[in-house]
Amino acid sequence: MTEPPPTAPAHPARLVRLVRPARPARLVRLVRRLAAPFGVLAGVLAAFGYVGAVDPREPGHYPVCPLLRLTGLYCPGCGGLRGAHALAHGDLAAALRDNALAVGCYAAFAVCWAVWCVRGRFPAPRLWHAGALGVLALVFTIVRNFPFGGLLVP
Repeated sequence: MTEPPPTAPAHPARLVRLVRPARPARLVRLVRRLAAPFGVLAGVLAAFGYVGAVDPREPGHYPVCPLLRLTGLYCPGCGGLRGAHALAHGDLAAALRDNALAVGCYAAFAVCWAVWCVRGRFPAPRLWHAGALGVLALVFTIVRNFPFGGLLVP
């Protein structure tokens, strides 16, 4: 019977690597990739928390819309803070009544944020996205300032 060939002694660096667990490289990459999205989420939650705590219907806490003050016309953002306040309190119907466009933008941002977390990068906006949003905001503004757009008035 033959004996197996002798094995070479392990290199000291390999012994250290065997004794000390390797850094979980995948976990480190995941934490680095999700740091920015969760930082943005913390800022958004802080803003919604503040708007949820300080009611925009009480005068003196937030500035008045300059377009509404000067012309009496509602801009696309009028009612957005009241909608965010209602949404922070879980009242989706009131949020949609206050500013449906803002609620739609909040939902679109939530989808983009989830895509950012999964793919590792924020979805790149296209030129037509800006154009479509501009046209939507213009139509929303025009309709909410006519008598037949009463459902869109905050």
